[in-house]
Amino acid sequence: MTQSLQNIYADMVAKGEIHADPAQEAVMPEFERIRAELAKPVKKGLFRKAPEPPKGLYLWGGVGRGKSMLMDMFVSHLDVPARRVHFHAFMQEIHAAMHKARADGVEDALKPVAKSIIDEVKLLAFDEMQITDITDAMIVGRLFQMLFDAGVVVVTTSNRVPDDLYKNGLNRQLFLPFIAMIKEKLVVWEMVSPRDYRQNRLAGNPSYFYPADADARSEIASIWQDLTGGKSSALHLTVKGRTVELPDFHNGVAKVRFHDLCGKPLGPADYLAIAEAVRVLILQDIPILGRSNFNEAKRFVTLIDALYEAKVRLIASAADRPEMLYVEGDGVFEFERTASRLREMQSEGWGQSEG
Repeated sequence: MTQSLQNIYADMVAKGEIHADPAQEAVMPEFERIRAELAKPVKKGLFRKAPEPPKGLYLWGGVGRGKSMLMDMFVSHLDVPARRVHFHAFMQEIHAAMHKARADGVEDALKPVAKSIIDEVKLLAFDEMQITDITDAMIVGRLFQMLFDAGVVVVTTSNRVPDDLYKNGLNRQLFLPFIAMIKEKLVVWEMVSPRDYRQNRLAGNPSYFYPADADARSEIASIWQDLTGGKSSALHLTVKGRTVELPDFHNGVAKVRFHDLCGKPLGPADYLAIAEAVRVLILQDIPILGRSNFNEAKRFVTLIDALYEAKVRLIASAADRPEMLYVEGDGVFEFERTASRLREMQSEGWGQSEG
């Protein structure tokens, strides 16, 4: 007999692989319900109706609660074809596949794309569902309806309640039926935990390193390894029809160099999308700013404002301490607020209350 996920979790606690957490234990029956239903043999016959698929799960809560760890455990113990993928990466694949279908002359490009997914999996597991782009917002409703109609079960994690998906987005009223569908087809479960494992790993440790020398690089490499296990893939965000790339990304943590975010012609919409998609940003090699790189400095101010408002945790390496990054040229007075925010974002516990 297959061991239940609750027992597997208890075994991991007993072996010291994880710490017992009441919020994690509370949601385990939901994962086990889905696993057990999918594991039931399907009785085949000419007039037998396919059984109703189990309701999926929408697991939401603050960063660092262990949602991704539980998802890993769940997917690794399934007996049916399943796929685990970051939601942003999945939507990029959908766009690319639709583009190819259109190039092949397919009238409704979404249909073959949905069919290819339906043919491959019984369960889709998404990490960090969130919608920041209107193109995604217009596609997901039809796509998920096709998946649900075919009996594909969806399990997803998110940092926000369904009603906050695509919040303040363009033409958001057209997106509201998708939120209703999520609530109908998935059990919505808030994971409330006193522990924040990711923040605990950062608590009490420096988060701003200067100068940006070999020692700083070593410290940041250690933090990246601790937060991601060294795993990484590129994250592509679509913003107003353009693609913004974060080259190193895993489980809500991104690592990027200053030039890649502030040395390119990015604007407020790009930085807002990054702040939505990322919970911890590691920003390397912030230079001294001034007249010679005024445009980069302006973008940096905009980026910090977006990260600050979204309560994104910032880890940074820089040429000097915040107050000494911008000491000459237009904008010195305005930069004082940015320096103050950089200081505040270093304080212990900053951003912990937000998901």
